[in-house]
Amino acid sequence: MAEQDQTTSAPAIKIKKYANRRLYNTATSSYVTLENLCQMVKDGQDFVVEDAKTGDDITRSVLTQIIFEEESKGQNLMPIGFLRRLITFYGDSLQTLVPSYLEVSMASFQRNQEQMRQYMAESFGEMFPFRNIEEMGRQNMAMFQRAMTMFNPFIANLGEAADKAANPANGEAPAEVDTLKSQLDELRKQVEALARNKG
Repeated sequence: MAEQDQTTSAPAIKIKKYANRRLYNTATSSYVTLENLCQMVKDGQDFVVEDAKTGDDITRSVLTQIIFEEESKGQNLMPIGFLRRLITFYGDSLQTLVPSYLEVSMASFQRNQEQMRQYMAESFGEMFPFRNIEEMGRQNMAMFQRAMTMFNPFIANLGEAADKAANPANGEAPAEVDTLKSQLDELRKQVEALARNKG
């Protein structure tokens, strides 16, 4: 059974996919396209896609196909760097944590979208409100870490381990941490320069 969106109470609509790649909406007794399914997602309509011959749940592959189609139209939501990093997690020991992280992050982003729209509206013609978005990101990460700790106590030790790596007992930070700090400082300088130019 496909994972259903917990925000909807109505039962999921069943879509059947035939060998000729045609998609059939059993609720409306009509054939639909990937664009129709894309709109259903945007409208908050939950559905599952089954292989008409085998009965296998192929919802995930169809949703992935919708994303591929949207990306091919030039509506790029997934940065190249994100896709590369995502690929590296296939087969990794942390692979099982990635879906939960992405789902929690996206759910939090969705809850905050109205606030983000307001920030952007208030900042129209001015520099994008990096600090507000950065604060939201920190809150999202903290919420995710709390949620993951409930499922796996090992995760609770990750933050502590990271702190120890960044602040070893002898007071000497590893070269990687120094590099990250310098990169962050450089980024901060660039943002401040942009802010001054806007002013």
